[in-house]
Amino acid sequence: MSRIAPLVKKLIGTEDADDLMLEILEALTETTSSPEAGKFYTFVYKPKTPGLRYDANPLVAVTGVYSWGFSGINFHWQEQRQYTSGEIIGPLHIVNQNEVGDLRRLPFGRIRINN
Repeated sequence: MSRIAPLVKKLIGTEDADDLMLEILEALTETTSSPEAGKFYTFVYKPKTPGLRYDANPLVAVTGVYSWGFSGINFHWQEQRQYTSGEIIGPLHIVNQNEVGDLRRLPFGRIRINN
């Protein structure tokens, strides 16, 4: 059973992305600090690069793990992105494959410009 399905059922369409993210993080209690290629994660992200357009609440399928962090497909952008370990706030929340579809139904992506 998807841990995210109850959130999808109570969605009314006026939720704030950050409030949804808090509920998602509460539901996804299994965490790690070491991502693996081929796995799915969500996390809070704040880059250092000024002027960079970024997703503060990414949902990512990891494609490569490196000494500096990892790369992966961000489902909110539908493209490959890179994530530096030092810019991830808190742990990576592990998403099971059967939960990806439910998470894609929730509007929790938060696109911002870094100041």
